[in-house]
Amino acid sequence: MNIHNNINLFQTKGKTIVTIGTFDGVHLGHQKVLTKLKNAAIERKAESVLLTFFPHPRMVLQQDLDIKLLNTIEEKKELISSFGIDNLIIHPFDAKFSRLTAEDFVKMILVDQLNLCKIIIGYDHRFGRNRTATIEDLIAFGEKYNFEVEQITAKEIDEISISSTKIRTALLEGDIKTANTFLGYKYNLTGAVIEGKKIGRTINFPTANIKVSENYKLIPKNGVYVVSANIDNDEYFGMMNIGTNPTISEGNQSIEVHLFDFNKSIYDKEIKISFLERIRDERKFDSLEDLKIQLEKDKTLSIEKIEQYK
Repeated sequence: MNIHNNINLFQTKGKTIVTIGTFDGVHLGHQKVLTKLKNAAIERKAESVLLTFFPHPRMVLQQDLDIKLLNTIEEKKELISSFGIDNLIIHPFDAKFSRLTAEDFVKMILVDQLNLCKIIIGYDHRFGRNRTATIEDLIAFGEKYNFEVEQITAKEIDEISISSTKIRTALLEGDIKTANTFLGYKYNLTGAVIEGKKIGRTINFPTANIKVSENYKLIPKNGVYVVSANIDNDEYFGMMNIGTNPTISEGNQSIEVHLFDFNKSIYDKEIKISFLERIRDERKFDSLEDLKIQLEKDKTLSIEKIEQYK
């Protein structure tokens, strides 16, 4: 897959088939659209192009700095690449771009730059300055500039919308099973291993503290999770706590993973954590010894559950 960080960097001598959207999560609903895009491109002997934007338009237009997304840009690249799409364009979204009129967007971007012969888009898609243009306008532009418009049905759009909402809600409620079902893969996060307080090792539960650098990445509800970890392309299993460590000294939210049968130094390494299941809320214990007793129970339960994921 070719990745272009600006629409102006994309060049082609052939025709393209295009879809546009945020595709946050690249969940089962999105995957249907990507499959539709790929198949249409093969049928028309054209290049497939997914046009998306970053920062998220809401971050720019509404200054919604608290928006949480299911994927970082790097995660999105990896997911979309697995569907055999030819080109991913991640165009910088800013106020200037948002002021393009609908026809300027169609003529300058879709027609002149992308050289499309077909666009696959939701029936409720709105575009152009202040998002005033509708699918009917796009169809009219298609007739004027000689490209086809294929509408994604109301049912499919509803599935995509409902899925995105349910995934975010499920993760914030700690319902990993529901989130993973709608995603079609295990929700994950990637971060660097940083120095922690090293209290876990004093009770025989050493942990790796994970620092997620992208502050817009959605972190699931505080609690204890069964997880798998990818380190240097090897898979390990363990349990992870997201929370404020109330037993020790409550502070900022931290993400700490204890890996089973693991004894390597991984400071500064980047690791990918996949969520398998949530097993309990974070709790405050009367002592470190009480915490250790609970962690032993958590480990036993986690090992039992891991068997079904191997």
